[in-house]
Amino acid sequence: MRNSLKIGGAFVGLTVGGGFASGQEIMHFFLSYGWHGLFGVVVASILFAFLGTNIATLGYSLKTTSHKEVVLFIAGPTIGAVIDCLITVFAFCITVAMFAGAASALEVFFGINGIIGRLLMMGLTIVTLMLNVEKIMAVLAFAVPFLILIIVGIAMFSVSAMDGNITEYAKAAELSANGHWWMGAILYVSYNLGVGLPMLAVMGSTAKSKQEAGLGGVIGGLLLGGLIFLVYISLFLNLNVILGKPMPTLIIAMNIHPIAGMVMAVALIAMIYSTSVGVLYSFVVRFVSPKSKIYKPFAILSALTAFFASFIGFTTIVGTVYAIMGYLGIVIMTVILWTWLKRKRDVA
Repeated sequence: MRNSLKIGGAFVGLTVGGGFASGQEIMHFFLSYGWHGLFGVVVASILFAFLGTNIATLGYSLKTTSHKEVVLFIAGPTIGAVIDCLITVFAFCITVAMFAGAASALEVFFGINGIIGRLLMMGLTIVTLMLNVEKIMAVLAFAVPFLILIIVGIAMFSVSAMDGNITEYAKAAELSANGHWWMGAILYVSYNLGVGLPMLAVMGSTAKSKQEAGLGGVIGGLLLGGLIFLVYISLFLNLNVILGKPMPTLIIAMNIHPIAGMVMAVALIAMIYSTSVGVLYSFVVRFVSPKSKIYKPFAILSALTAFFASFIGFTTIVGTVYAIMGYLGIVIMTVILWTWLKRKRDVA
């Protein structure tokens, strides 16, 4: 059970990046559909739990050291090779984005020079990658209880400070998204699948049993769903304050108390850090075994490359890769569902 909690917590710590913690992702994929977005939260929770348990158990069964084996197993050699390549590129681009995001966050919140901010995030990431996979999992999970506490606090404050009719809030929440709430939920999960799948597959291989790995995936998925719900409620009840703001949850926290705002700022940076560690580790172990003599030099070289890339206009490239991974995630979800149904049919 303890290891399942560690896997679940690491899954949350990896998937919940700065975009989630800031509230922007929840605004776009859920709140923009008004109260119907709550149905989307339920769908996303179920999908995260289903995909989490399947990826983690496959990681355990295949005893994988990278995402490659899992991807090839579920998608076959041809399609799997394409997905493997795209996930690997995506992992590197996310690392670049995290280094750049950390620089911006540290500069805005604490007045730290952007170059120093990048160096700090790169240094922390490199030091963490020198640990074994079990310790890296612990690092990924360490900030999750902290994040849960601050988000629960923000949600409780939002509910206690509510001063209007729920119907009025619901009407105000109908923003500018096109399409349907269920598509928003599916796109959100697929968008995050490229981040979560590689490391979750590796974490599953560390479990002591298939059941332990699967339970870790379920715990992580349901925790993600719960956090999405709490952030949704907080934003829903503070629309008049947060509309048009780049970091909605930070605005709400600042309204509670400046100290709460500072705590939220630290949480945002911690989430950026955990995502940075997870995606860069999954990128490195795709090419080099963590037991290899060249693992550490390759990890340092990869981090340095991402550090310099974060200065040279990668915004467009990262944006393009994110869009591609959103659609690729739908393909991966479909293939995982098909594989799951096939296994069920074979057992029957």
